[in-house]
Amino acid sequence: MKKFIFIIFLFIGISNYAQEINIDSLRAEAEQGNAKAQSSLGLCYYNGESVKQDYRQAVYWWKKAAEQGYAKAQNNLGACYAGSKGITQDYKQAVYWYTKAAEQGYAGAQCNLGVCYYVGQGITQDYKQAVYWYTKAAEQGNAKAQNNLGACYAESKGIMQDYKQAVYWYNKAAEQGYAKAQNNLGRCYAKGEGVEKDDKQAVYWYTKAAEQGDAKAQNDLGVCYDNGEGVTQDYKQAVYWYNKAAEQGYANAQNNLGKSYAKGEGVTQDYKKAVYWYNKAAEQGNAKAQNNLGACYAESKGITQDYKQAVYWYTKAAEQGYASAQCNLGVCYYVGQGITQDYKQAVYWWKKAAEQGDGQSQYNLGSCYHDGQGVTQDYKQAVYWWKKAAELNNPDAQYQLGICYLGGLGTRQDYNTGLYWLELSARNNNPEGQYWLGKIYYQLFSDRGKEEHRKLAIYWLELSAGQGNADAIDLLKNIKKQNNGKNK
Repeated sequence: MKKFIFIIFLFIGISNYAQEINIDSLRAEAEQGNAKAQSSLGLCYYNGESVKQDYRQAVYWWKKAAEQGYAKAQNNLGACYAGSKGITQDYKQAVYWYTKAAEQGYAGAQCNLGVCYYVGQGITQDYKQAVYWYTKAAEQGNAKAQNNLGACYAESKGIMQDYKQAVYWYNKAAEQGYAKAQNNLGRCYAKGEGVEKDDKQAVYWYTKAAEQGDAKAQNDLGVCYDNGEGVTQDYKQAVYWYNKAAEQGYANAQNNLGKSYAKGEGVTQDYKKAVYWYNKAAEQGNAKAQNNLGACYAESKGITQDYKQAVYWYTKAAEQGYASAQCNLGVCYYVGQGITQDYKQAVYWWKKAAEQGDGQSQYNLGSCYHDGQGVTQDYKQAVYWWKKAAELNNPDAQYQLGICYLGGLGTRQDYNTGLYWLELSARNNNPEGQYWLGKIYYQLFSDRGKEEHRKLAIYWLELSAGQGNADAIDLLKNIKKQNNGKNK
């Protein structure tokens, strides 16, 4: 399952103080030891309200109040230690002060402390403790904690996985207008996790979050418009939302925007702009974009052809486990483009992708086993991988598998099964499959004299010949000669 976004908000509780501030009066109270005034004065310095912004002074006054046990100041002081605002970063001190405030029931600190436990900052990572503190804050209505608690239920972090509970907490936060939760709730509706699948509801919540500027929601909404899920398909709207998110630096959206430019969907086709956005995302480590950028270099789309750069980007994506890139990298090794030819490396990468269910890699791997390239020749393994690919509707694999069954190569001979796979490949427009199917039907006609077989033979042979298959062209010529001879 694709992970939900886990939001970390360390600066909770640092909000605007008041519309009208008498700074002199406030300072006088603070200097007399009034903890509330000290906390408020710290907030003025932090936000630059009625005084020049000064994080060190904010820390000074919050520490004064925190040492008196004032929870808000303890939380804010913890946030300064965590964010290195006005003081040297010190996660242990952040945890110390968050704990002080959290134990007094201050929701913002409870949420922050939960984050520290979740990520293991300033304290040993402990998902159960994270859930404990998120729950404390969530039950007080803290939206960020509600979202984070929902994510824990969705991800089975510190608590048993329960999508319904995840939806419950996301919904609580979403109804408060918290954008991250709105997006997460939208994803639940899109996937049907914890709630009945409902693309329209997904779009509803994505839109709520996207309009608040949430980049992930903007991208998700763009995908809905791109695919026509929960909304009328509209490529221009897809591009609009992708662009919003891409400009915020969200890598998935940058990749999607690149694809829109590459395809010319919702925008004028422009490979240079596609490369621009792929590059933006690729440099952030986005595997899909790295693979797409590699393909642009390999195919000279929007950039000068450079097979070495193609291999570079394919490798980046392949090492992250992205199957399409692993397949492409295998091809580079197989043909020796951008890198020294190496069949063993080709097999290595194709096997990686094949094990993830990549049909083209499964076909390629089967071919290597059949030909003994980069691996010991093994017809049974060839059949194994070709069958995997054939079941994913790969026409080339269907053809090869059909031939194996007809000849009993790497498997028991089975004429009917062989014919089944050949016909599937032929229907999927594989010229070799069409040729062999036509040839078999013509042999049946020759043996049995049924006109139906002759018509089927001509049908498949003409389709194959139309794709330039020389064997089909020659056989059709011979059939025509035979027919002319009979007519004389």
